[in-house]
Amino acid sequence: MKFNSTGLSDPGMVRKSNQDSFFLDPEGNFFLVADGMGGHAGGEEASRLATEVIQKHLRERWRSWADSETLLTEAVQKANEAILQDQEAYPERADMGTTLVVVLFHNGKYWLTHIGDSRIYRLRGEVLEQLTEDDTWVARAMKVGDLTQDEARVHPWRHILSKCLGRKDLASVVVQSMDLQVGDRLLLCSDGLTEELDYESILSHLKPPASCPEAAESLVSAAKEHGGKDNITVVIVEAES
Repeated sequence: MKFNSTGLSDPGMVRKSNQDSFFLDPEGNFFLVADGMGGHAGGEEASRLATEVIQKHLRERWRSWADSETLLTEAVQKANEAILQDQEAYPERADMGTTLVVVLFHNGKYWLTHIGDSRIYRLRGEVLEQLTEDDTWVARAMKVGDLTQDEARVHPWRHILSKCLGRKDLASVVVQSMDLQVGDRLLLCSDGLTEELDYESILSHLKPPASCPEAAESLVSAAKEHGGKDNITVVIVEAES
């Protein structure tokens, strides 16, 4: 299976800087989005470090004996360590961190991992499915029934993360397999997109006949039209025969 991919990042309508990062592997082996936090310099550095460290580790270890889950887990752990080391070297960036979503196509199987509130969706036909679960306070509250989905979308604590890169107490990295078929589209995105667009809006902009680049442009433009209060990053990966 081959993959057609595109990525687009925009600072949005409010923020002057862009603290998001993304990466498209030219060989189509892995793709990622990182959404930094911790001020202008800190957020940019955290997402940049995560992106660079992960791609470097995956490339260097791609043909090793490590299984796919170990390969991806090690890459994320190394990214966390790199951010922690930077925090120690530059105390002014001590609060920096980043969310992360990664998809990996390795040894004929498909894997994903995520940390924070950036998301991965899979579009199959007319069905859009969220493959990740936000690491946030409101997501936990929804899971136990304390909040409805509508309440969560406007809750003042919706941006409080329970997990991110750049923390010494980062729990074990969860890597899960995913099913992928020819014609499926994967959407990796920062919360600057999902904060502005609901499920139906994302579906309408993502699905064919729009090409992947057209869909990316459409999603970012729609998020900006709805306010664009945060940086907006999308990566779209389409499985081809």
